Amino acid sequence: MANPRDPYEVLGVPRSATDDEIRRAFHKLAHKYHPDKTGGNKEADEKMKEVNAAYDILKNPERRSKYDQFGHMGEGFGGAPGGFTGGFGGAPGGFESPFEDLFDMFFGRGGGPRTSRPRAAPGSDLEYRIAITLKEAAFGAKKTIRFTRMEQCNSCSGTGAAAGTRPEVCAQCQGSGQVRMAQGFFSVTQTCPKCRGSGHVITKPCSRCSGSGHVRADRELAIDIPPGVATGSRLRIPGEGEPGDHGGARGDLYILIEVRRHDIFTRDGNDVICEIPVKFIHAALGTTIRVPTLNGEADLKIAPGTQSGTLLRLRGQGLPDLRGYRQGDQIVRVVVEVPTKLSRKQKELLKQFEANSDTKTYPLHRRFMERLKNAKAD
Repeated sequence: MANPRDPYEVLGVPRSATDDEIRRAFHKLAHKYHPDKTGGNKEADEKMKEVNAAYDILKNPERRSKYDQFGHMGEGFGGAPGGFTGGFGGAPGGFESPFEDLFDMFFGRGGGPRTSRPRAAPGSDLEYRIAITLKEAAFGAKKTIRFTRMEQCNSCSGTGAAAGTRPEVCAQCQGSGQVRMAQGFFSVTQTCPKCRGSGHVITKPCSRCSGSGHVRADRELAIDIPPGVATGSRLRIPGEGEPGDHGGARGDLYILIEVRRHDIFTRDGNDVICEIPVKFIHAALGTTIRVPTLNGEADLKIAPGTQSGTLLRLRGQGLPDLRGYRQGDQIVRVVVEVPTKLSRKQKELLKQFEANSDTKTYPLHRRFMERLKNAKAD
């Protein structure tokens, strides 16, 4: 038959039927469809053949076991009557099964299912947020962090079973973690619903961890913040995350960096920018001033005639590149400060200064007035 029926269905017995129940069901159907009773009816003859084939499978413990595991496909691998003619694997008088490689892939040699244990799974990763100063971002820092994560339960040593007991082998899957469900011609392997793939069941769970084998605990860890980190940088610390399942490795801990705002400096990549007020007399005559940096103070030369908004650069006073390529700079934006309160004498001196000035004293003003004059002429 191209699509043989389930032998249990043919004989009308459940899969849990005993040998005696199977034999009695066969005798009842054989009596019903025997040619002496049906007078050679062709339909009854076909029924009798089907009953005989079903009984040939279920009366033999080995063939019945293979059918329960693999369905009718397993019959072909047994080399017994009722399956494919002759033996497999080059047996005398037989032939090679076209499904042999397929079954080797799924079930291994020998026609039996492979014992499948749950695969080790790595634990989940954890994330910890930390805020640091701009100076710590520039030069690196050592920090101690505290967080909670799952640890092995000390009461049950991670087994999940109460003291004095141990997990028992799952009766449904016999410790394999999987069960095989026959579906017609094929059978499907599924995770055991009773033990959820672990192969064991806990009848008396640990009171501390409720059978999970893990409890939440505090963890203190010293970490190194490398120079050059920025807001949004993630540092990976291997093996400091949650524990894995079935012997799997711990997950990782990721440190998420946030660099706090600085009162003086603004970061631009690896450079830092600051605005420095310069007295107008110093901007006019030129001088050297002391300016703050991330690493103390440095001298900055102000050239004569420096205008407000001029950008001056201090090489190597910025932040290092996290990958070590280069060191950033410090950029100083000059803000020329005009005095707001003048004494009578200061006003007189400035008037004298203005009286002795000409167009060369204010070149920017002179060029602007020339452009304005040309614009009016157009």
